[in-house]
Amino acid sequence: MNGVISVGMADYKTARSPDILLTAGLGSCIGICIHDPFLKVGGMAHIMLPTASGSMGGNPAKYVDTAMELLLNDLAGMGAHKSRLKAKIAGGAQMFSFPGKPPVLKIGERNAEAVEQELKRNGIPLLAADVGGSFGRTIHFDVGTGELRIRTINHGEKVV
Repeated sequence: MNGVISVGMADYKTARSPDILLTAGLGSCIGICIHDPFLKVGGMAHIMLPTASGSMGGNPAKYVDTAMELLLNDLAGMGAHKSRLKAKIAGGAQMFSFPGKPPVLKIGERNAEAVEQELKRNGIPLLAADVGGSFGRTIHFDVGTGELRIRTINHGEKVV
């Protein structure tokens, strides 16, 4: 398959060069992009919550811990080796203000922390992160080059 592959909310996909993985509507969600530069394969997960622990089951791609496991297993099935993997992330915004509310409502911040911890636990270096703020993001991830293009409304576009 050559082209743009959409990754929905609480979804993940893998691809080979020259494909591009795309996800839109990252608010407090995080787009996790993982790349094997040697094989030119990669994957993207669009996660919504930090952990599946305490959840009532459902879609494992919704959570950092379980989505990362699925993504890494699929990449390994494509021949990717964990020692070569690199990551980039975007999202984790605080889309709504809750003055005086507990940190549990800071979903974007909690998601970003959980992703960083999970990457560290798996020994995958985080090369770039565009997280936080109060604005949404759309990302395009080139699995051939590892380039991550981040578009925002009123905050421009950048490539990391």
